[in-house]
Amino acid sequence: MARVAEAPPGVVHPPAQAPDADAEEAGRKLFAGPCDFVAGAAVETALPLDGLPEIAFAGRSNVGKSTLINALTGRTTLARVSHTPGRTQQLNFFDLAGRLMLVDLPGYGFAAASKRDIERWTGLIHLYLRGRASLRRTLLLIDARHGIKEPDRPLLTLLDEAAVSYQVVLTKVDKVKPGELADRVAAVAAELAKHVAAHPVIHLTSAHEGIGIAALRGTLSTLAAPAQSR
Repeated sequence: MARVAEAPPGVVHPPAQAPDADAEEAGRKLFAGPCDFVAGAAVETALPLDGLPEIAFAGRSNVGKSTLINALTGRTTLARVSHTPGRTQQLNFFDLAGRLMLVDLPGYGFAAASKRDIERWTGLIHLYLRGRASLRRTLLLIDARHGIKEPDRPLLTLLDEAAVSYQVVLTKVDKVKPGELADRVAAVAAELAKHVAAHPVIHLTSAHEGIGIAALRGTLSTLAAPAQSR
């Protein structure tokens, strides 16, 4: 019997958890504000003091962390984008409108750097994720073409053990056929259900096509500090 074609997934799974129009508008206004580079930390002593709520962007090298940050903020060069895995070799902090700090973490997996450098910044990432008081959520970016792979699982375990809330964002969804994407989302959701610190809502995005960007802005706006009244 032929398999019935599945409807393509939306930009949030489950769909009922998608931000409403008001949340998306709040997200649009937040991310339309100024966004400035604050600090780059390659060692613990260079980490800025805790302050604004922080959102960390984590994932394998070349999963699209810097590209997604640029898409969210509507800029093309805010976060450095490279086709060579491992170019981001420090934790980069960006102040979004004085309400939210975006933190671009070095990628894990293959990287164009020495083993010693990779070990250094991997240790710093683990220290940051375990002990950062202002960290509200870690966005774990997963390539939609591949789903969760073995190199991702140690980070899932680390975040579970540290009780750090994390949420999966699928990237590059435009490169996956709808039926395959639906299966990939279901598989990711099933694996996340086994992890105590995993947020149950998955965002689906394509930075290049603008898919899911408004919804992700809406979600992140709920984690920002309140806007200052004038």
